[in-house]
Amino acid sequence: MHSHHDHHHDDEPAGRSLTILSPAGVVASAAPLRRAVKRLTALGFEVSVDESALAKHQRFAGDDDLRLAALHRVAGQAPSIAMAARGGYGLTRLLDRIDWKLLAHSVEHGTRWVGYSDMTALQLGLLAHAKAASWAGPMACGDFGAEVLDEVTPDCFSEAMTGELEAVGFRTEAGFDGLELKGTLWGGNLCVLNALLGTPHFPKVKGGILFVEDVNEHPYRIERSLLQLHQAGVLGAQKAVVLGAFTEFRKSPLDRGYTLKSMVEHLRSVTKVPILTGLPFGHVPTKLTLPVGRKVTLLVDGRNVLIGW
Repeated sequence: MHSHHDHHHDDEPAGRSLTILSPAGVVASAAPLRRAVKRLTALGFEVSVDESALAKHQRFAGDDDLRLAALHRVAGQAPSIAMAARGGYGLTRLLDRIDWKLLAHSVEHGTRWVGYSDMTALQLGLLAHAKAASWAGPMACGDFGAEVLDEVTPDCFSEAMTGELEAVGFRTEAGFDGLELKGTLWGGNLCVLNALLGTPHFPKVKGGILFVEDVNEHPYRIERSLLQLHQAGVLGAQKAVVLGAFTEFRKSPLDRGYTLKSMVEHLRSVTKVPILTGLPFGHVPTKLTLPVGRKVTLLVDGRNVLIGW
């Protein structure tokens, strides 16, 4: 990746405009947002912050009308990148009212909608309504606004956005050597994804590669969600399931040896679909930037997994 320090903005490749918006949870403090703007600017992006990014209404970044207007406003402006300030909760309230044609139009004009967690609802809605692609990746406050910036996350994000990054790699458990699959990459936060089941906002992806992550959910709750997808026929319709990070849950004295590993073992016993672990994605500092709704190739060599697009 070339250094951006020795280039003026007018020498930069097209597609550097980045707008930060708050479609979901309230931004409690402006400091992380300011840090994010500084860091993203240093990476060579032309950053603007949506006018209602710091609005507050209960736990939301403004009431539903205000957040919906922000989504539509940013879609109308069609910046190169539309990055969520944070997730939390709030997009579910807007799904029935979003102008999906307007959002799809922004994607056609080159806008990459980026985020994770609650942004999963928007990303899967885009896929369901318009077969439009987006990017699961870092957000302004928690990632670029963190006190300490992770080393991998910004590089991966920058390279994905400039088109330099065409594949990501990670290590998985033994037992999948030689696996080679092609399909649509899709997924995101498991709870948010499951909440879309049975609604018009759930994408009907066949032969895809589904990735999921979650936070504050005990392994048995993750198992229950994945079994719901299995029993609904969603897992069986995929070529592979890739598990990201499942973090910040409390163990229970009733677990008696039941762990995330037990959960994965049980899932593997009920479905023939390969279930891979180890994807660096989720509510963790080190996260990859992944295309949602794009055709990818997944290759496993020994314990190394490569996802290319």
